[in-house]
Amino acid sequence: MGRFDGQVALVTAAAGAGIGQAVARKLGQEGAHLVLSDAHPRRMTEVALQISHELGREVVGMEVDVTNPDQVNAFIQAAVERHGRVDILVNNAGLNKLAPVWEMDNETWKRVLDVNLNGTFYATRAVLPHMMRARKGVIVNMASMHGYLGPDAGEAHYAAAKAGIMGFTRAVAAEVGKHGVRVVALSPGLIYNPFLERIYPKEFFDGIVKHTPLGRTGKPEDVANLIAFLCSDEASFITGEVVNITGGFYMAP
Repeated sequence: MGRFDGQVALVTAAAGAGIGQAVARKLGQEGAHLVLSDAHPRRMTEVALQISHELGREVVGMEVDVTNPDQVNAFIQAAVERHGRVDILVNNAGLNKLAPVWEMDNETWKRVLDVNLNGTFYATRAVLPHMMRARKGVIVNMASMHGYLGPDAGEAHYAAAKAGIMGFTRAVAAEVGKHGVRVVALSPGLIYNPFLERIYPKEFFDGIVKHTPLGRTGKPEDVANLIAFLCSDEASFITGEVVNITGGFYMAP
C-alpha cells in the first residue's frame, strides 16, 4: 500500500532531469495516478512513457506552457475528466536567465516572473475549485532560498518571483484552509541537475558547496522525498509554511 493509492497528482515541468521528474516518480511509486506537463512535448512524451513502463500503469503527459492560462486550465480539466479528482498539485515550473538589473531588458524580467509566479497562480486558480469541492487537496509551490537571500549573480527577477511565491502561498493557505485544502512552499538551495550548468559558472557551484554545512549540493530525490511527506496525511497540520531544504546553507553564517 502506498501513501497515495487512488489519489491523483499533477506535476508541472516534469520532463526535465530535475525536481519535477523526481517528484513524479516518487508520487507514482507511492501509488498516485500521474498527470504531468512540460513545455517540451517530445521530452514530455518520452518521460511519460518511461514512467508508465516503470509503474506498470499509464501516465498522462501533456504539453503545457504555464504562462498560457488556457493551456493550464485545459491541463487541470483533462486530469479531472480522466480521474474525476485532483488531490495533489506540484507547481514546479520555473525559469531563470542571469542578467544584472541595469542590463536586464523588459522581456527577460517579464518572462521570468511569468513562468515562475504567474504560472503558479494560473495552476492554483484552476485547481482550487475542484479541491475545495472535495474538501481535500494539497498544493506545493516551488520557491527558492533566493526568495529570502539577496543573490548577487544577476537574479533580481528570479528572487522577486520566488519571494512572490512565498507570499502567495501564505495568502492562499489562509483563504482555503477552511475548505480542507493545504498550501505549502519549498525553498530549496542548490539542487543539482545538468541543466543548471547552462546557467551558472562552475565557481557558483563551488561557492555554494563551500558554504553548505552538509558539504554537497542537493539531489532532486531529496526534494521529492520532502514533497511526498508534505502531501501525505503525516503532514496534515502543515499549511502556509515555506519549508527550507538547503543542506544548512540558509542558516549558515
